[in-house]
Amino acid sequence: MRRKLDKIRVLVIGGAGYIGSHTVKLLQEHGARVTILDNFSTGKKFLVQSNDLVEGDLGDSRLTDGLFSKTSYDAVMHFAAFSIVGESVQNPLKYYRNNVGKTAVLIESMLKYGVKRFVFSSTAAVYGEPEVTPITEEHPLRPKNPYGRSKVMVENMLSDVSAAAGMEYVALRYFNAAGADPSASIGESHEPETHLIPIILQAAGGRREVVKLFGTDYPTPDGTCIRDYIHVNDLADAHILALEALLDGKGSDVYNLGCGKGYSVREVIDMARKVTGKEIRVLEEKRREGDPAVLVASSDKIKKDLGWKPDYDNLETIIETAWRWHGKVR
Repeated sequence: MRRKLDKIRVLVIGGAGYIGSHTVKLLQEHGARVTILDNFSTGKKFLVQSNDLVEGDLGDSRLTDGLFSKTSYDAVMHFAAFSIVGESVQNPLKYYRNNVGKTAVLIESMLKYGVKRFVFSSTAAVYGEPEVTPITEEHPLRPKNPYGRSKVMVENMLSDVSAAAGMEYVALRYFNAAGADPSASIGESHEPETHLIPIILQAAGGRREVVKLFGTDYPTPDGTCIRDYIHVNDLADAHILALEALLDGKGSDVYNLGCGKGYSVREVIDMARKVTGKEIRVLEEKRREGDPAVLVASSDKIKKDLGWKPDYDNLETIIETAWRWHGKVR
């Protein structure tokens, strides 16, 4: 039976972002009391799902000290990383400063006030080019860009702090988050948009002329990259399970989050045409450097340990929920 989160206080860093807002919504549906801390560098006011909102930066120790001194939080969830791979290559210090340095400030503030449960939004980018697929948590960590390296650094920092100070954490390594809450009240909104499914749906909705297809000569059945897409609500549910595990004293761990099956870029475009009923123009271009041919997760560990099971585990449903949301976005 799922734990009731009544009276549980959670500070959600980056709770006005895509995955953060969906997790806040689900936390509150489970009875948790949620405070959002967001500086709105990428978050959106219209995605905020809690009345308890603090506008500020996780790297502001005076602000976080004030939060932790006034409220006894049971846990912190961290969604506030910068996450655009190309930008991380062009401006690595921005990523190390925000993703690593500011997280260290946050953790130091947590420890000062005895907050020792942490759920961390990590990424499949920690693995780099996969040696085998599906990828398990034991796969070597060989990130190919500063974004992925910054996430490995935080995972290492959490492991070290756990050993030194007794902080318990769960790091969740996402594959490709997609979709939107079925209510269409919240969904994906990035500026600029870099994720495949919303780019395709922007083209379907007339907000983009063409979808660029990078690489048609990969060693895959149709020559395009294959990726594992996971619905954002299933990601949010995994965060609830991770929090419950920490509250139950199960200790620190790391989990992959994906559906365990992949879809090619062409398959995603074709499914979007089916769901939307729209013609979607495609412009074929050369490969982008560093794009692996296939990235598919093994999520067996989190299924076994925490009982996680995706409810939206097919591409059509993922795109349908995203399309309902994008139909509302202006």
